[in-house]
Amino acid sequence: MINYKLYTAVGSLVVKNGEEGSYPVISINRTEYPVDHQEAAVWAALCWRICNEEQIRERYERFAEDIPVERRTLECCLSRLVTRGLIARGVGETEFEALYDLMGDLYVQPVSDKLSYRLMAFVRLLMRGVSVGKAARLFMRDKPDEQETRILALSRQALMSTAELIKCVEVGATDVSDDLKLMEALYVDEETTCDNIAILMRSAKSRKQVTMAVANLYLRKQVILERV
Repeated sequence: MINYKLYTAVGSLVVKNGEEGSYPVISINRTEYPVDHQEAAVWAALCWRICNEEQIRERYERFAEDIPVERRTLECCLSRLVTRGLIARGVGETEFEALYDLMGDLYVQPVSDKLSYRLMAFVRLLMRGVSVGKAARLFMRDKPDEQETRILALSRQALMSTAELIKCVEVGATDVSDDLKLMEALYVDEETTCDNIAILMRSAKSRKQVTMAVANLYLRKQVILERV
């Protein structure tokens, strides 16, 4: 029985400039998917968040009145985004099972943390009148714990799904810096494939701790979720 449904955004939102003005697109694994303003608003309500339908509606309605087009129902718009793969949905009998169903097949991409970008953004805030103390707090990041540090280290070496990260932890892999090492860590046995690894990792001992680590990193804006 499905008791829980969770949703989150996939990829990143980019504003493009065209002959008729600016327009939003969702970028996933270097492929761009055009969306209308309402779809962009629903996607933005889920960016770096994991929500149920009630929470989506609450966030979406805060700025839905400003959408300059005739609107469909939120349910229709959300369903279309899920069908297109721009929003992910997970279902399960428990909240954690829904979370794993949501995250298992999604790929984890660390957010670029180049100092020059952060300094430029910091200066822009100061120029807008934000106090130094408040601007500094906006750019502070929580220190990752041991499991989160391990997930970041692995995901910086190769683009892997949450299920693949679980498999790396299960086999004790720390070096997946080239294709051969990655395949040896993930698919050295005859049973595991890219199509069934998320199912197989449901019984892994480290499934919960790795899934929660990925979710925490995502909610703290240290990674984005991708599809391949």
